[in-house]
Amino acid sequence: MKILLLEDDIALSDILEDHLTHNGFEVFIAMNGEKALEYFLDEVFDLAIMDINTPRISGLEVLKTIRSDYKIKTPVIMITAYQDTKHLKDAFENEVDDYIKKPFDLEELDQRVNRICRHFALNKNDSIQIGDITFNPNECELIINDKKVSMAKKERDILRYFITHKNRVVSSEELLQNIWTYDDQPSDSTIRVYIKTLREFIGKDKITTIRGIGYKFESE
Repeated sequence: MKILLLEDDIALSDILEDHLTHNGFEVFIAMNGEKALEYFLDEVFDLAIMDINTPRISGLEVLKTIRSDYKIKTPVIMITAYQDTKHLKDAFENEVDDYIKKPFDLEELDQRVNRICRHFALNKNDSIQIGDITFNPNECELIINDKKVSMAKKERDILRYFITHKNRVVSSEELLQNIWTYDDQPSDSTIRVYIKTLREFIGKDKITTIRGIGYKFESE
């Protein structure tokens, strides 16, 4: 899993990077909001942990930009030393997923990261049931009728994204912004090929095309 860490406090950044790396995450460090936005254009992250008050561009402005302009839905945990509710309200109005106040211990951070991983189906070793089919994201495979079926990484990423955002319409643009990097985005026809393959794997009824809008993953 790839984590973007936006934190301008060098000591805290080093501590968090060491801890997250020790826990098996690949960590990308940004010391200011401008660098964080560059990373969001160049990389696809599973999770972002961002200080709300950072140089050049604040973490809150980074959140607003990736949500409104980039259409990126990467889960975000916001870190803050503020004690007021205004910043909390601003963060949640811009679709932050969790909020942690300084000072905090590493165990609390672990619990919040684990909660995000469970909610967004990001856990490395957890399998996911789709009816009678078992989906193993880490191995890029499906188990169908006791047989293992290998998947391409992008097929895996699209299916995991659908599962995370089940029962709502996901546009092609949203898939592009959240699965491909800015310089590596495919055509709509390529996305349709991936969707066609996924339907062959899990059943045509699981992914509905909403004409002119996008796709909807149907789940009980």
